[in-house]
Amino acid sequence: MDVKDPFVATLIFSFFIAVGVILGGAIIGGIAAFLVGDPPLTRMWSLAKSLKIWAIVAAIGGTFDTFYNLEKGLFNGETKFLVKQLLLIISATGGAQTGALIISWLTQETL
Repeated sequence: MDVKDPFVATLIFSFFIAVGVILGGAIIGGIAAFLVGDPPLTRMWSLAKSLKIWAIVAAIGGTFDTFYNLEKGLFNGETKFLVKQLLLIISATGGAQTGALIISWLTQETL
């Protein structure tokens, strides 16, 4: 499937990057917890909760471009940039929440 609009592709990438950061960080952290004798499932859940903000930052690029575009949208009246950046942040937040939900299902912890 070929996505014509590069912004839609960016939204999809943002979502799945955030999911990957949560899943990868929690699962690898669970392996580390097992190796050091901590309860792995409990550690996986706590890592998934604490990695959410970092998953969002990684998914939106981790730079100040997002904040610059938000500023441009707010102060210069360019609402197109504002809406795009808000959608990008919402997509990354949804991905982080989805990753945490999957870890919640695996560990049987509650959100």
